[in-house]
Amino acid sequence: MQFPALSQALREPNGLLAAGGDLSPRRVLAAYAEGIFPWFMPGEPILWWSPDPRMVLFPEELHIPKSLAKVLRNRPYEVRFDTAFDRVMQGCAAPRDGEPATWISDEILASYGALHRAGWAHSAECWIDGELAGGLYGIAIGKMFYGESMFARKPDASKIAFVHLVRYLHQQGFELIDCQMRTDHLARFGAREIMRDEFIERLKRLTSKEHLAGPWTYQYRVEG
Repeated sequence: MQFPALSQALREPNGLLAAGGDLSPRRVLAAYAEGIFPWFMPGEPILWWSPDPRMVLFPEELHIPKSLAKVLRNRPYEVRFDTAFDRVMQGCAAPRDGEPATWISDEILASYGALHRAGWAHSAECWIDGELAGGLYGIAIGKMFYGESMFARKPDASKIAFVHLVRYLHQQGFELIDCQMRTDHLARFGAREIMRDEFIERLKRLTSKEHLAGPWTYQYRVEG
């Protein structure tokens, strides 16, 4: 399956580009490298998207609210990367607040699990009292990171993992984090929209840089 030109993406719904194909690791990586990502509900065909504008976070623009900064300094927790990838994805897939299961189907779980084992997909995990309390996962290509989904079982757990991941990515020379679509939650952390043409221009440069293959080794602990 060859993806259509991004100029053919629909304006409504914003960014819908193609339907069909499969979620083989090779196809998924090729999609991300072109600024395209899969998103579809169970029972639908695989839908591929490239919205315009695109929500992104420049790591150096990370904003940490004062209340969260206190949590990061004072609450007992541990952050690890790539030690419980499958469990993080399952947490992201679980129903929330009485709603049905999310879009993260068994097909998605299998595809991104394979990408993790191949060193492309990564998880950031927040552990509290020895239990996985929250986290997020995404894809890294070169010096470009594509965020996918996050979950929390305890207050601020996913936010703690997110902040540590952004700081780590900045230290490793990553220049852009793809957040896909605008949300107020991400905007509070400094994410903003840029036009798709600018996003693709930056993406092409960053994905051509040396790849930081996984698993990523990171551990940070705050004692109570």
